Amino acid sequence: MEKSITRLPQTDRAPIRASFEFFPPKTAEMEQTLWHAIERLAPLQPNFVSVTYGAGGSTRERTHATVERLVRETDLRPAAHLTCVAASRDEVDDVVRKYREAGVHHIVALRGDPPAGIGTAYEPHPQGYATSTALIEGIRRIGDFEITVSAYPEKHPESASIDADIDVLKAKIDAGATRAITQFFFDNQVYLRYLERVRAKGVNIPIVPGIVPVQNFKQTASFARKTGASVPQWLAERFEGLDDDVDTRRLVAAAVAAEQVIDLTERGVRDFHFYTMNKADLVFAICHLLGLRAKPERKAA
Repeated sequence: MEKSITRLPQTDRAPIRASFEFFPPKTAEMEQTLWHAIERLAPLQPNFVSVTYGAGGSTRERTHATVERLVRETDLRPAAHLTCVAASRDEVDDVVRKYREAGVHHIVALRGDPPAGIGTAYEPHPQGYATSTALIEGIRRIGDFEITVSAYPEKHPESASIDADIDVLKAKIDAGATRAITQFFFDNQVYLRYLERVRAKGVNIPIVPGIVPVQNFKQTASFARKTGASVPQWLAERFEGLDDDVDTRRLVAAAVAAEQVIDLTERGVRDFHFYTMNKADLVFAICHLLGLRAKPERKAA
């Protein structure tokens, strides 16, 4: 039987906070799409926005350029992703120093996927940081950064068990992590059970649920399989027959994501991290349903 979750009275609820994740553009057209999304979402005054690092560290320069522009042209608080992959410790440390010089005070520290892709064996750089824990320790030696890390409600694909995975999370916290964002999930009970387990093991930092609005079900399901995230049958059924019906698919995606986040708020969750895929409209609509309202920025993005 599903465990009963006590819902908070409306008057006892803290404000909702959202953060948004973007990826650096590869082309001029993609850059235009990215900045349209940023301009659309910025007035919601997110807690922070993060910019990803490509597989194998492949977008290092583009990530840095995007983060610098966010600092220079907006009031947003950017968090730069950083991985251990395909770089020496000296190279990684140099990136951290450049972020500090650019006015970035928040880093999302990740081990990163193998250069050959998810599912292949990970091999650390011979002169690099071998793990995300070592990377966090290196960041801490350079400056007093806010450090966000990943968490896996259904465990990392390479972990032997959930308990082993939580031990890794605890090591990252001991090294200096101040927040964790989860891998995306679709069944809220997965997140809630995970939260109970990490709290029982003494993990007290915020564990922010990562939410992915399903822009394309087949792509999302394929990525979920590679990363160890489950896709419930009911979700597949909701998108069944909509491969060529983009408009209906968007409506279904909005309904699914809204249902998920509203249920989480009823269970006491106040912080959400949205994987935007550089598309704003669906995320904006979900945030509106959560009660977030646009406010004018002081700078033009």
